[in-house]
Amino acid sequence: MEQKKINISTVGIFKDALWVSIKKPSVALFFLKTIFNQRKAQRIRLKWINEGIQVPPAMIFSITNECNLNCKGCYNKALRLPSKKELDTAEIINILKQAKEMGISLIVVAGGEPFVRKDFLKIVKALPELIFLVFTNGLLIEGPLLEEIKKNRNVVPVISIEGRSKQTDLRRGEGVFRLLKTVIERLKKESVFFGTSLTMTRQNFELVTDLDFVTELTKKGCKVFFYIEYTPIVKGTEDLILTGEQRSKVPDIMEAYRKRFSALFAGLPAEEDLFGGCLSAGRGFIHVNAEGDLEPCPFAPFSDVNLRDMKLKEALRSKLLEEIRKNQFMLDESEGGCSLWANRKWVESLLKQ
Repeated sequence: MEQKKINISTVGIFKDALWVSIKKPSVALFFLKTIFNQRKAQRIRLKWINEGIQVPPAMIFSITNECNLNCKGCYNKALRLPSKKELDTAEIINILKQAKEMGISLIVVAGGEPFVRKDFLKIVKALPELIFLVFTNGLLIEGPLLEEIKKNRNVVPVISIEGRSKQTDLRRGEGVFRLLKTVIERLKKESVFFGTSLTMTRQNFELVTDLDFVTELTKKGCKVFFYIEYTPIVKGTEDLILTGEQRSKVPDIMEAYRKRFSALFAGLPAEEDLFGGCLSAGRGFIHVNAEGDLEPCPFAPFSDVNLRDMKLKEALRSKLLEEIRKNQFMLDESEGGCSLWANRKWVESLLKQ
């Protein structure tokens, strides 16, 4: 029942996207086609699920570990060493084609900085039926890249900020917020459907959830808001975790803003409770790292299969993923942040069984 709810909600996201873009006919037409593709993908997923293979709606794909910034507390740099074995263009396209055939229809692109890869748009053009939500620091979106994003509507840039100038520059570097204001202005001018990713901490919670702050971003053209709870990957940063009171407010805040604004809002992982808890390990999404390891979540760098060695269909039968799904009770979301990271010793123990 929960899996059916997750599948239906995926289609619902794009119905909402159609509604918030209805004033722009070309964008609305794209999302209308997308709803058709999402329903088709939903039927494919249910077919595989009925055959005993857990296929999620979304794949988080960290296509590179490289980045043009050096942000404080970067979870990717804290978890992963630089590698010369990153997947090449053909390997990524092959994996994504397999994902499409299995009914995975939403690709959340992460890094590093995805746009550091010069072949990224070649990858996107090879798979026009997939939606690519690209989590990016935004600084490379200009000139030819901006023109290509405008042409390829299945690319949705999601710009990462921490609040206003003070908060963003403190983490990302002096002057970054000023540059991002220019990028956002360009995206609005070119009618690009884009969003923002806001890492919620104990210190910036009131600011990033403030009505005036959200209103300002919607006026600048932002149509998607991802509110992500800070996970203390770096030791000594535990005081950044949301308080229990703050976390309990997230679902109500998201719902209030959905009713108030023509925009999409998601609070993660707080709202995962609506779907029975943690969506990792194939319940709602899986993660592929830059080297091709299939992992339960970007915050849980553990794997027993690699997509260079086997097909995605076979990898989705991973014993690690299956054990995590079977033991959902271990993943208590109540303390905030990523529950897999909080229970990483348990996840590691599964690899030894």
